[in-house]
Amino acid sequence: MPSEKDIVHVVDDDEGLRESLAFLLRASGIEAETFASAIAFLDALPNAQPRCVITDVRMPEIGGMDLLRRLRELQVKVPVIVITGHADVPLAVEAMKAGAMDFLEKPFDDEALLASVRAALKWRNGEAKRDAERAVVDARLASLSNRERDVLNGLVAGRANKQIAYDLGISPRTVEIYRANLMDKMQAGSLSDLVRMALIAGILGSE
Repeated sequence: MPSEKDIVHVVDDDEGLRESLAFLLRASGIEAETFASAIAFLDALPNAQPRCVITDVRMPEIGGMDLLRRLRELQVKVPVIVITGHADVPLAVEAMKAGAMDFLEKPFDDEALLASVRAALKWRNGEAKRDAERAVVDARLASLSNRERDVLNGLVAGRANKQIAYDLGISPRTVEIYRANLMDKMQAGSLSDLVRMALIAGILGSE
């Protein structure tokens, strides 16, 4: 299955609209796959890797709102664009709270839809990059010994070697050794690199 391509999954029980959306996307250079129901989409989800989902609010069995909630329960991070012929403010607010990235009322302008899709893909690709960076940093963190992790926490908290040594009850020279080791394991070229990775991992300033 594709893994890096920008594939938009169109979920709508209206065959005419479903195919016209797919045609519009493909004509704009964006790959599209279509599903006649939310159930069919969810069944395909384990093997599918959508970068964006377009779904109608009103569909048999599982509607767009329920699909949004199901994706959140499954912890699937994908931007969802909700389309409907029955737009109102409460429904739009509900959709956004459920995780929708955009809400478009039929009939919508082709360019408005494409702009929404492109924004969603840009966000998704950025999120995928951030996830990959976190995975790399987490793997490097896992290679640290407990004492190296203690020194790391001291460094990103802004403490000098002498203060870290005092806090840990070890010599400043020993702190320097641990620091050199953890910089090597984290593949950090500088303290600023280390701080950036700590931010990515969410450990900045942790004790």
